Amino acid sequence: MNTRTGLLFLGGFIATPAALAAVTGEIQASTPSPKEVVQDFLQNVRTGKSPEQSSRYLSSQVLAHQMNSESETTVIRNPEDYAAHVKDFQRIYGDFDFEITELMADGDRVYARWKQTGCHIAPLDGQAPSGLPVIEIASAVYRVADGKIVEYWIQIDRKGIEAQIEANARNIDHKISCVR
Repeated sequence: MNTRTGLLFLGGFIATPAALAAVTGEIQASTPSPKEVVQDFLQNVRTGKSPEQSSRYLSSQVLAHQMNSESETTVIRNPEDYAAHVKDFQRIYGDFDFEITELMADGDRVYARWKQTGCHIAPLDGQAPSGLPVIEIASAVYRVADGKIVEYWIQIDRKGIEAQIEANARNIDHKISCVR
C-alpha cells in the first residue's frame, strides 16, 4: 500500500498522512492559516524588525486599497517597495513601537487593527521634525491566497496624525518628550 496516497490501515486504525508522518518521523509541510500569515507579517515586516522579509508574506503583486482624503485609491505594491515603505516609516519615526490591538480572521480575510508610536525625526507633510511623539491608529483587512497576502484594504487616521504634527510644531517649548 502506498503511504503517500490518503489513508493507511495501521494496526487496526486508519491513519491520516499527518498521523503516519508522526509515527515515521517524516516532516509534512503545512500551509499557515491566513491569520498566521498576517500576524507574522505584521510582527516581522510592518513592525520594522525585518522589512527585507516582505517577500515571505507578500505576493509578487499586492492590490493595496487606501483611503486618501476620503477617496479610495488602489496602489499595486510588491515586496520590495513595501519594504521601502516600512523603511520610510523608520526614517520618519525612528525605531517606532508597533502594537497589534485586534486580529480576527474569517476564511481568507484577516482584520487587523494596530497602534504605532514613534518620534517625529524627519520632515513629514511639509512639517519640520519636532522630535515629539506621533501615534498612528490604523486598521486593514488582508486577503490571503496560497499563504501570501494578495490584497488589502487599509484605513489610517491621517487627520489625527496631521493634528498631532501641527500641535507638535506649535509646541515650541517641547514640553512633551519623546521618551517611550
